[in-house]
Amino acid sequence: MSRISIPLVGFLLLCCLANMIQAEGDYIKYKDPKQPTNVRIRDLMSRMTLAEKIASLSSRLGIPMIYGIDAVHGHNNIYKATIFPHNVGLGATRDPDLVKRIGAATALEVRATGIPYVFAPCIAVCRDPRWGRCYESYSEDPKVVEMMTEIIPGLQGDVPPDSRKGVPYVGGKDKVAACYFHSIIKGVSTVMVSYSSWNGQKMHANRYLVKTVLKDILKFRGFVISDWEGIDRITYPPHSNYTESVLKGISAGIDMIMVPYNHTEFINIVTDLVNNNYISTDRIDDAVRRILRVKFTLDLFETPLADETLVDQLGSQAHRDLAREAVRKSLVLLKNAGSHANNLGYQCGGWTATWQGVDGNNYTAGTTILSGISAAEPGPSTIVNVCGNVKCVVVTVSGRPVVIEPYESQIDALVAAWLPGTEGQGVADVLFGDYGFTGKLPRTWFKTVDQLPMNVGDSHYDPLFPYDFGLTTKPVNAS
Repeated sequence: MSRISIPLVGFLLLCCLANMIQAEGDYIKYKDPKQPTNVRIRDLMSRMTLAEKIASLSSRLGIPMIYGIDAVHGHNNIYKATIFPHNVGLGATRDPDLVKRIGAATALEVRATGIPYVFAPCIAVCRDPRWGRCYESYSEDPKVVEMMTEIIPGLQGDVPPDSRKGVPYVGGKDKVAACYFHSIIKGVSTVMVSYSSWNGQKMHANRYLVKTVLKDILKFRGFVISDWEGIDRITYPPHSNYTESVLKGISAGIDMIMVPYNHTEFINIVTDLVNNNYISTDRIDDAVRRILRVKFTLDLFETPLADETLVDQLGSQAHRDLAREAVRKSLVLLKNAGSHANNLGYQCGGWTATWQGVDGNNYTAGTTILSGISAAEPGPSTIVNVCGNVKCVVVTVSGRPVVIEPYESQIDALVAAWLPGTEGQGVADVLFGDYGFTGKLPRTWFKTVDQLPMNVGDSHYDPLFPYDFGLTTKPVNAS
């Protein structure tokens, strides 16, 4: 999802704010919030032209735009927002209630900036730590990932008991629409297609997975969105046969396409494909219906603008305290690292102001691990005292296990801190004994790269530290 900060999610079937509305006083069924959602959808679609369904840049019907953003670990593209540990660290907590509270806090901060939709969470099950975005995966174990889907009701609200499974649900103006089965029954509103391939076929062109499995078998009724320029990458080189890519992507069942630069070309191609019967009007209507369902669920027709009363939620102390709690619970005591200890940008990891992470401490508010340790009583002398009594304590700041076996014998204490976000003082809380270590490895810690891929249950399983390993301690002052 390598995108700019706020992608104006493009353009298949994306309708924008109104220039004209019908005469005041006329009853328009789709504008009546008391009408059932399906009734509103049918009424609105009956009024739409093909051009409006595909990609109108202005709409006579008053259809609001939906903005989305990569809030991957908190509202991570916004200055002064709370940045929580990345998913790999949250997986180490084994605490679904914690991630639900993080989801709720993230929703408030995102809504505070007027955005109703987040491209999160990533519920991929990373089975090889060499994958570049493994830090966005909660675990190599599907059961842990399933457990952590509690972030979805945190982001969107709890689904009412009488709600139909597979139908998007967003429970209020302080909630956002979030991006498998357990996510769908929890009311997830959208699903984003991966850049990856399966059995040699690009996911963006995989009709079996998108249409047959997701929509038909799992009964998902929200909309499917492409990744950033994901359609372009169906062919190689990217964009080399754009007409073919557009046809394959829409035919596979993708409803909304991220088209950051060439929307006019895209609109013209889709229009030609429909007019020449390569894409059916039923496929277009299905996509429009799904997108409108999410927009109605979000109440965008009634409240399309930001709620300024939420602005104090951005980077609030309560949310920072929650992030600090998450840091404490994510630490795994293995048996403890470099410049990352005093660099907030590296400490936060990817999806922080810029996608690859930022070098330095000027872009977001928070506490680095080193300054958090320095702030522990009685200040810098604590570091001198600890180092005088302990030969070597290493804290690894990384988005995945790293090769450390050659140096293990020289390390007296080893802590995996993952990518903790802005509240680095949570590391100091545990290192200095105010809280105990409770985290468990969400992934197998390998000895050498030659062992990869290696996951729990494999016949050749010989790790440095096995999956689910983690030493526990009690607070120093605990009786």
